[in-house]
Amino acid sequence: MTTGKRTDVGYVGETVERSPGTGRRLALDVHDRLRTMILTGELPPGSFILQTEMARRLGVSRTPMREAFRLLQEEGLIEAQPDQRAKVRAVDPEDLDAVYGARVLLETLAVSLTIRVATDEDIDQLQQALELMHEHSGTDEDTGHIDRWHLAHREFHRVATHAAGAHLQRLITSLGEHSERYIRLAQLGTDASWVRGEKDHQALLDAFRARDHDGAKRVIARHLARTALTVMADIAPECEPSTTRTALQISGQG
Repeated sequence: MTTGKRTDVGYVGETVERSPGTGRRLALDVHDRLRTMILTGELPPGSFILQTEMARRLGVSRTPMREAFRLLQEEGLIEAQPDQRAKVRAVDPEDLDAVYGARVLLETLAVSLTIRVATDEDIDQLQQALELMHEHSGTDEDTGHIDRWHLAHREFHRVATHAAGAHLQRLITSLGEHSERYIRLAQLGTDASWVRGEKDHQALLDAFRARDHDGAKRVIARHLARTALTVMADIAPECEPSTTRTALQISGQG
């Protein structure tokens, strides 16, 4: 049963929040909500979603839902099925390799640019984000707990790469969001992965404090590659992550 405050286009509350603007804006809001549900595993790979049922669940009309489905299909997150259904795409080894190969190159560049101009305030922000990550780390199955870790994790990477230009930042942000489903797979039920991740983030913070340019590049490149290699070994051990390995070599960390 849908609850919340009735509006001219549906319900507000536990559903999609309404914001002033056009139908296009609402479609983008619905797309963001569905995208998050897919990337976080709330809608797991292989699951089917029906436009009418999801529109009812989120309290919106079918028009913005159709547009949201179209955008998700263009991103490769869902596959169109008959009867206005869609299937959440399974984890794709080629996608994993491509995303992390790009992240290794772009974030190594962005960290290289940022550490040269990093201020004491930047260092403090990295420290604060890392403390929040530590507070919410571990294999606790509480979704809110894990989500707070990811918020702090995004902030840590944002600060560490903020000196890159606006266009590069947008690319890095998009790739980072896309890779969250892989990060969650790497963390799933494995305490060792949390410990290794914390050590990597602490090492990057230490490199920023010391203004160790080469050290920071090495840490970020290997940190990102490690996630890709960990998940690849689990979901498709027969596949060679050649893009990620080549990106490591190009960045000088291979």
